Amino acid sequence: MIQDAILDGARFGEKKLALLVDPDKQAPSALRQTGLRAAEAGADFLLVGGSLLANDQLRESLEVLREACSLPLVLFPGRAWQVCDAADAILFLSLVSGRNPELLIGQQVHAAPLLAATGLEVIPTAYLLVDGGSVTSATYMSQTLPIPADKPDIAVATALAASFLGMRMVYLDTGSGAAETVRPAMVQAVKQATGLPLFVGGGIRTAAQATQAARAGADVVVVGTAFERDPDLLGDLCQAVHAATHIASR
Repeated sequence: MIQDAILDGARFGEKKLALLVDPDKQAPSALRQTGLRAAEAGADFLLVGGSLLANDQLRESLEVLREACSLPLVLFPGRAWQVCDAADAILFLSLVSGRNPELLIGQQVHAAPLLAATGLEVIPTAYLLVDGGSVTSATYMSQTLPIPADKPDIAVATALAASFLGMRMVYLDTGSGAAETVRPAMVQAVKQATGLPLFVGGGIRTAAQATQAARAGADVVVVGTAFERDPDLLGDLCQAVHAATHIASR
């Protein structure tokens, strides 16, 4: 079970790197190379999804990735219909930082019958959108205000509420292509307050930023745009995140 692996890893300070793959940005024919590169670089799993997925190639994309590598495939859905049993698991996201009822519970209700008909592992995840210094697709499509970057107390209160509602993971995200990533002070505060496995993504472009996020408390560091711009960087990012495991365990 992927959730158990993340929970156990977080408990022992093990840091993981997830590569975010948006099928809108890569044709299925190009995804084989992405899967091969991710496995070779040492990524721990693939997050697959995006804000639009306008090309209706989710299943084909997952099947190509499955053939290319043995990494776990976890759906990162932007809408209810982005459910496919060709994946291993799904982050069942609720945008708890916003006040858009469609993304708090509406889309989840639509997705529930679809998920019940699959064998997907469902991972209840609190999704918090954080200001990353630019308007991202996530901000625009969700029509919600992100949490101010310098307000870790708001992020803590929001993440705590989600944990009391029974969510098992927290995802702090500034969105794909954001100018900045989540500040270490916010990562640290949310991790310390909730103790839940913590994903951090958006705006991570260098090994130093990946290390900083992991050392601050991120259990899973998520990268996407950095790989799209320079695939050769992924090995350095994976190495940086995994090296932070030893720091956290001391």
